[in-house]
Amino acid sequence: MPELIRVGMADYKVSRGPATIISYGLGSCIGISMYDPQAKVGGLLHIMLPDSKQSRASENPAKFADTGLPLMLSDLLQLGASRSRLVAKMAGGAQMFAFANATDIMRVGLRNAEAAKKILQELKIRLVAEDTGGTYGRTVQIDLETGIYRVKTIDKGEKEL
Repeated sequence: MPELIRVGMADYKVSRGPATIISYGLGSCIGISMYDPQAKVGGLLHIMLPDSKQSRASENPAKFADTGLPLMLSDLLQLGASRSRLVAKMAGGAQMFAFANATDIMRVGLRNAEAAKKILQELKIRLVAEDTGGTYGRTVQIDLETGIYRVKTIDKGEKEL
């Protein structure tokens, strides 16, 4: 049975096939995978916030899209991934709570998704699939043997990206 690697909040892991990497309970957080199908090398990052510049500098870099994605990319390249072959998939970014007078600052899920897309574009990593938004949580996993990214929800079932 392949190894199951767990990623907590504000954390990331990289590995190679046949392992599977999983992150549970994404609400407004986003689970972003990068995968090289030829090398069968990939990673999963669980970001909580879009931008480290709006927080204390000493915090965990995996907590933010702008610092976590470059960090994971660096580790993937060291494992033998090729930047030109890497593809990204992401899920999460839900609006878990409704506010009558919601400002953009309260729309953390939407801001996380926008930041992740922007950083991936800057890193020249193609985003090939996403399942973001909504008002429900998700659990995500990437199979490093096949590159299949599974999104599981309580009410909406399971889908493959």
